[in-house]
Amino acid sequence: MTARETLTDFIRKDAGRLGFSAVGIAPGTGDVAAGPRLDEFIAKGRYGTMGWMPETAERRRSARALWPEVRSIVVLGMNYGPQDDPLAILERPDRGAISVYARHRDYHDVIKGRLKELAGRMVAKARQSGLGDHDAKVFVDTAPVMEKPLGEMAGLGWQGKHTNLVSREHGSWLFLGSIFTTLEMPPDTPGRDLCGSCRACQDVCPTDAFPEPYKLDARRCISYLTIETRKPVPPEFRAAMGNRIYGCDDCLAVCPWNKFAGKASEAKLIAREDLNAPKLADLLALDDAAFRALFSGSPIKRIGRDKFVSNCLIAAGNSGDPALLGAVRGHLEDAAPLVRAMAIWALARLSPEDALQRRPAALDREDDPVVRSEWHALQGP
Repeated sequence: MTARETLTDFIRKDAGRLGFSAVGIAPGTGDVAAGPRLDEFIAKGRYGTMGWMPETAERRRSARALWPEVRSIVVLGMNYGPQDDPLAILERPDRGAISVYARHRDYHDVIKGRLKELAGRMVAKARQSGLGDHDAKVFVDTAPVMEKPLGEMAGLGWQGKHTNLVSREHGSWLFLGSIFTTLEMPPDTPGRDLCGSCRACQDVCPTDAFPEPYKLDARRCISYLTIETRKPVPPEFRAAMGNRIYGCDDCLAVCPWNKFAGKASEAKLIAREDLNAPKLADLLALDDAAFRALFSGSPIKRIGRDKFVSNCLIAAGNSGDPALLGAVRGHLEDAAPLVRAMAIWALARLSPEDALQRRPAALDREDDPVVRSEWHALQGP
């Protein structure tokens, strides 16, 4: 076995020791086949308010555009398979549906330290093996890196019709990270598309966010609507959101390849019990301090209390539960315009007569244009 083969074997074994479920090596060019799809995504404005997408497009197309010295890319996946059916919560409208990936610790925090440890040991092993001194950089959604196409190049799986990576062994439940290195290592065989004629992910999408297979319009995606944009969710998507208050797992959960997926074994990625099916009534009661305390260390914290509560109000409006009316009415006077706006919509869904009765007085004292537009949008005299 050559020194480079020995090093590759070491990387795979050490990655497993650190909790990574999948590992592969892509060529350092990182020239991704998905480049044309990225161009179309940007040209058609499908990135919505995520302005960093067009700004970083050139660096996304090639790893060497990001770091000219890179010669190999180690791509790693950590399994976060759910313990239960992630779609079951959608049948409980008084509860909030939180995407599987966000029900425990922020995966960035979990994975980044282990990538750094692996990178350091990899570089040290290369030096000991006579391969010289080398550098390495680690990435976990922290730079314009196209992790999913790189994962396909490294043989971890293929980019499915829902645009996420699909693995034969782990289905759709893999967190991805990468180590860029100046080491030259033999690349793995790229993954092969095995979606076939299946349309499960396309057909299940509540908001028709896929204009075509392998293409996503983020502006229609519930994950984007509940996490990325700070603008009010467009009215045409609110009912379709159901009780999804942070992200959406529908297109991942229905993938037939998940029948081979295991459950997350990393303790920090196993869902917290209080986030599996939280009561909307409890979430609507959160002030800023309580929100920060509940979601400390969680990726949910980054969207802030106002956006989160506004998502919960949409879910309350979709719940049909009159027990939530008191909480909804309380948010009509919230300090945040986004919260007030979605409280109006929720109230109109749960008690349209009450909303219409409150409209004249509310408009007399409301000066925010977004909130006023929600009052004006109510159907009635």
